[in-house]
Amino acid sequence: MKSLWAVALLLSCWRANASTAGFIRSPLSQMKLISDSAELHCEVIGNPIPEVQWWFIEGEEPNETFTQLFDGARDDRVQINATYIAHATSTIHLTSLNFSDTGTYECRASNDPDRNELKKTPKIKWIRSQANIIVIEPPKIYAEPSEVSNQTSALLSCNLTESSLPIKGSYWTHNGQVLEDSKSSSTGPTMSLVLEKITHSVSGKYECVFMTEPEAKATIEVKTLPHVVAYKHSEHGNERDKGVLVCVSHGYPLPTDWSWAKGGDSPVPIFNGTSDKYEIKSTPNKTTLTVNDLSLKDDIGDYFCSGTSEVGTAFDKIHLRVRSRLAALWPFLGIVAEVIILVTIIFIYEKRRKPDEITDDGRPDGSPEFSCCVAQYTVHPAI
Repeated sequence: MKSLWAVALLLSCWRANASTAGFIRSPLSQMKLISDSAELHCEVIGNPIPEVQWWFIEGEEPNETFTQLFDGARDDRVQINATYIAHATSTIHLTSLNFSDTGTYECRASNDPDRNELKKTPKIKWIRSQANIIVIEPPKIYAEPSEVSNQTSALLSCNLTESSLPIKGSYWTHNGQVLEDSKSSSTGPTMSLVLEKITHSVSGKYECVFMTEPEAKATIEVKTLPHVVAYKHSEHGNERDKGVLVCVSHGYPLPTDWSWAKGGDSPVPIFNGTSDKYEIKSTPNKTTLTVNDLSLKDDIGDYFCSGTSEVGTAFDKIHLRVRSRLAALWPFLGIVAEVIILVTIIFIYEKRRKPDEITDDGRPDGSPEFSCCVAQYTVHPAI
């Protein structure tokens, strides 16, 4: 009897544990800069799978206020993603942080059937886990120069001023990619980067990053003329078909305006939509000119593509060749002509060759004489 009571007690304890919600991952407090983003994450187990909610707590006891956060709150700056499969997981993402986002964020979880009833007291209370988000002013960084425009070389430098944040090191990034050679463990407030030769591949956005908590960074833009280059410098098309000419651009900043022209010393501008002859499609890094109904008389020649940015203008040239619709027949006609000439030569040669002369003895003239010898044999009778 005692063993039965023990088994019943164990089963009741197992059921109680199975129905109780518990955190397996709690949100962590963070310090962020204005305009940065923050993300909090929590995971909960229980049977049935618990519901997870996010709340924002302002003020201090006993005057604190609680506000439930939903997806799209705070002018759509709040995003909440939750999954309920093996257990409950929930992540709250806050963008474009400002000082009003500073406070305590609470992850609540419960699997009680009456947890959202206003007139009933849930048997199992909501479990809670809190984390703080502190939004601060970004440290002041003096970047020199603030911008590099159309230069052949440059020295970029940053100086972290008026900051009490401890520095663990620093590094540079180029268009979001970390420059491995620039990583430094120096705890000093200054850093620099030398650009010995500035080309379109070197241009872009450079960030000096101080490894503080949170990271402090500043941006320096390195700008060059657009690097405009034809996809193919020589294009060809068949008569009455379409000709497609393409130019691309690299570097920073990309062109904001593209244009096309045709001709030599005095190119004639080509405008989109003025006729059915030309069609121009452009994006910041690519432009395409389509020449419809190609003509041997009018469309052969040089075409110029030009890309213009805030720094200046660059261009490249494409030569368009137009082939006759009968162009594919010329090789075949050439082969036929060669065969006809060869057959004619053979025929004339055979026609003009003299026949061999025949002599009186029936032998061809000049043929060798042959004689036959008859051997005589004596047959002796057998003894």
